[in-house]
Amino acid sequence: MAKNTKEGKIQVAQNKKAFYDYFILDRFEAGIALIGCEVKSIREHRVNLKDSYAKIKNGEMFVHNMHISPYSKSRLADINPVRSRKLLMHKREITRINGKMIDKSLTIVPVSIYISGGLVKVEIAIAKGKLKSDKRDDLAKKDSNLEVKRALKASSYKDKSR
Repeated sequence: MAKNTKEGKIQVAQNKKAFYDYFILDRFEAGIALIGCEVKSIREHRVNLKDSYAKIKNGEMFVHNMHISPYSKSRLADINPVRSRKLLMHKREITRINGKMIDKSLTIVPVSIYISGGLVKVEIAIAKGKLKSDKRDDLAKKDSNLEVKRALKASSYKDKSR
């Protein structure tokens, strides 16, 4: 189920709920500090980004609530699967993100996790929460686009059958 992208990245997991709950304003790439058995578990696609978020503390960024299931063949069984993990970014990137976070209604959410050049990377985004009406509007747009695609597909199918 690995999805290879154009840049040679292997998509491991994506936070689809983040796109439903937030407006994505800006994206950044970050490395992540992991234990060896966690890397193996991520390579097996045993990671969940739902309900995870990132915070800046003392000039460092940490991701919270990211669930990495324990690796089945590991001897280290006592590792907490939802422990806080440090994100590896340049200091100037963290200060730039912190400067954008002055507005209190913004949050930092992990959008996806992927493997690039043998390294595990996390794509984080600065996001603003959506209201219920915004979510309904997005669903209505999605439904109308789906109906248009179905109609176009049906009309092209009728044209080919003639």
